[in-house]
Amino acid sequence: MRLFLAQEFHDISPPVDYSLVPTWLIFATAFVTLALLGLIAWWIARRMRRPKPEQSPRVRALGLLRQARPDIAETTPYAFSIRVSDILRRYVVEQYQLPITRQTSVEFLEGIASARTFSEDERTLLGDFLNRCDLIKFARYEATTADSELLLEEAMRFVEGGKLEPA
Repeated sequence: MRLFLAQEFHDISPPVDYSLVPTWLIFATAFVTLALLGLIAWWIARRMRRPKPEQSPRVRALGLLRQARPDIAETTPYAFSIRVSDILRRYVVEQYQLPITRQTSVEFLEGIASARTFSEDERTLLGDFLNRCDLIKFARYEATTADSELLLEEAMRFVEGGKLEPA
């Protein structure tokens, strides 16, 4: 028994680190992997939200004028002339950067009389259109749906850059 007591007890040895990869490398790899996943997710989300190519003022105006055509019968000529006039005015502002929305029809027509921006046919067509609109809007001309159709046709011809039809 004495023999047993004579033996010394040794402390328990600490755990042995047997990993071949350092701890800092594990954390660095996790960080880089998460950063790459986040970057890929951001890139995919950005590509999916890519804005559609913006339409030209001409394409946009023609689309709005075509949408207005079915409403000729249901809308009063007064309201229809305002709608078509607004579309055409917005087109001229966007396409030619002219302040047509802040001028009367007469002021605008005088301003473009010598401008090279418009051909003679376009000036005539625009003048006729604006005069018809002014008659309907301000002189309270009793317009019909035929007048509204003519107004729409003139606006579309102007936006398309068409020539005057021979009389």
